[in-house]
Order: sequence, then structure tokens, then C-alpha cells
Amino acid sequence: MIFGVGLIGGSVALALKKAGIAVQIIGVGRSLESLQEAKNLGVIDTLEINIQAACHAAEIILIAVPVAQTTAILQSIKPYLNANTVITDAGSTKGDVLAAAKIVLGEQFKQFVGGHPIAGAEKSGASAAKADLFQAKNVVLTPAPETSIHAVASISRLWQACGANVSEMSAQTHDSIFAAVSHLPHLLAFALVDDIASRPNAEQLFGFAASGFRDFTRIAGSHPEMWRDISLANKDALLGEINAFEEELSQIKKLLADENGAGLQILFERASTARNNWAKTQQ
Repeated sequence: MIFGVGLIGGSVALALKKAGIAVQIIGVGRSLESLQEAKNLGVIDTLEINIQAACHAAEIILIAVPVAQTTAILQSIKPYLNANTVITDAGSTKGDVLAAAKIVLGEQFKQFVGGHPIAGAEKSGASAAKADLFQAKNVVLTPAPETSIHAVASISRLWQACGANVSEMSAQTHDSIFAAVSHLPHLLAFALVDDIASRPNAEQLFGFAASGFRDFTRIAGSHPEMWRDISLANKDALLGEINAFEEELSQIKKLLADENGAGLQILFERASTARNNWAKTQQ
């Protein structure tokens, strides 16, 4: 059963179908129209708006919605969970999700496995779903000390069936890492585009923007509601990363003001080497 049959939830459904291990996939969501689209596209087998009916005999429940909706969904399914149901999510922040799950689920918290697939695209909705979205991509699981070994194994098998590489870490470590390498870059992209768009000569600026601007700002086309929720959920770690980046910008600003070409080149070379070395590991 999947809450939120968009890019992530829909891609999980298609990947499981392709792997031939999904008996029946039930889609649940806020919009009957989007659920019907997912069914028409063959992403899900059935759609359901009745939570009790959807939860009946569900082996796995995947919550693939903006993280701010997680608590309400957990509250809605809590009365209908059975002892064998494993619950997981696909949110980009984990500390807040695990805290909510612990409060809402109580003794059944042991059946919850926090998860984060490191894959995505700027497009959203069931029509953007792809069966190979998670192929050779990383998925991070953040089980708590109370989490059932059976539940972790079940969710690991699910993501492995989707073609993903599965690893585990604490929720705190996860949120710290992704504040730096994912959440901050998205904020910077949104900020740059918003700055350009708000200028009186925005049309002229966009008219001359080329591949550099396109590449840097690509992720500013991402789902605004989702990134609003991620930013607020990981506020503390993200504020720390913003402070660190401001210090880096201040360093560059001083090098420019001092016309320190040698210093700029050293910084650029250091960054270029680090980026190229990272790119080689992605090939």
C-alpha cells in the first residue's frame, strides 16, 4: 500500500511490478483524480480513499508524501494496523519523522522503518514515475534501537528489489549529511532564481542565461511544497550549513575585494579537484 503515488511512490510501484514481487499495490492519496491517473497508467492496481479498507491485510505501507503530512497519515492508519504490517517512509528528513512515528505508533513503533531513497527528478506526479528510478541508487534506512529486525529486513528487500543499494545510519547522522549535500544546494538554487526573477530586468537576465545557469538552478524546478517541508523539518542542521556557506562566501568576497587572484585560483582549484574526484566515483 502506497500513500502518495507520485514520482517516488509511483516509481516504487513500477519497480516492484517489474521485479515481479508485488501481489497487489493499493494507492492512497489526497486527490481521487491523481489516484485515477495512477491506475489508468498501470502504476497501481487499485485505488482507495477509505483508510480502514486500504490497511486491511496490508503487508507493507509506504508513506511517500511531503514530510509534513507524515504525522496525520500515521494517525489515520494507527487504528487499523495489524501486528505483521511494516510501515516505512521515503522522506528526505528522518529525525522529525522518527519522532512523530514514536509518539503516534506507541508500541507499534517497532514496526516502523525510516527510509530515504536518494533519487528523484524535477517532475512530479504518477506520470513522472519510472521503473528504473532507483537502479543503482542509494537508499538510506534509519532504524531506531527499538525497530524490529524483521521490519528492517523487509524494507531492505523492498528497496533491493527496486535495484537500490541499501545502507543504514542514525537519523541524526542522516539529517546532518543531507543538510550539507542536498538541502542547502536546493535552497541556494531557489534563492538565486528568486533573486533573478525579482529584478526589474529579469526578462533580459533570463534571456541571456545559458548552460551554467541551467545546470546550477535545475533543482529549483523541484516540488515547492516538498522542499518547504524538508527545510523546516531539518531547520537546525540547515541553519548550520547556511552559516558555514556564508563564511565561504565572505572568504570569496574578501579575495575579490582585495583583487587576490592567486587566492581565488587556489580556492577554485581546490574545489575543482574535489568536484572532479567526486564525479569519477559516480561513473
